[in-house]
Amino acid sequence: MKDAFGGILNLILIAIFLIIVEGVLSFIVCYSKAFRMKNIVISTIEQYEGAGCFKDEVSADTACRNRIIDGAKGLGYSPTSLSCPSGYKNNIDLFCYKDSSSDSGKYTVYSVITQVDLNIPIINKIMGISIFQVHGDTRGIVKK
Repeated sequence: MKDAFGGILNLILIAIFLIIVEGVLSFIVCYSKAFRMKNIVISTIEQYEGAGCFKDEVSADTACRNRIIDGAKGLGYSPTSLSCPSGYKNNIDLFCYKDSSSDSGKYTVYSVITQVDLNIPIINKIMGISIFQVHGDTRGIVKK
């Protein structure tokens, strides 16, 4: 009878270990998606020099915005609830951005935040999803 309880304990420990390993692996995959999405957004903003990339501009269907949306679809990136920090604006529910001018006023640098979409209920309740965000900045873009 003693050996039976030892076997059950071993099975429980193995199950807990596998759950932890799977959680870490899923976090790594979700983090890499958010990191790649940040790189896609930054490179697209730099390529189009910020023109037509943001939803507060007049035209809703622009090449820049479509390229960002296509990149998100290609990665399978779709955060369930994007929470932007204060000072940042939500754009197409895919990323947050903030524009800041340089000292001379000739350049604009866009700060971009993408969110890691981690859907593990226990971790979401304990830590909060806004902790897992990826930040990045564009190079200086000449104002027109």
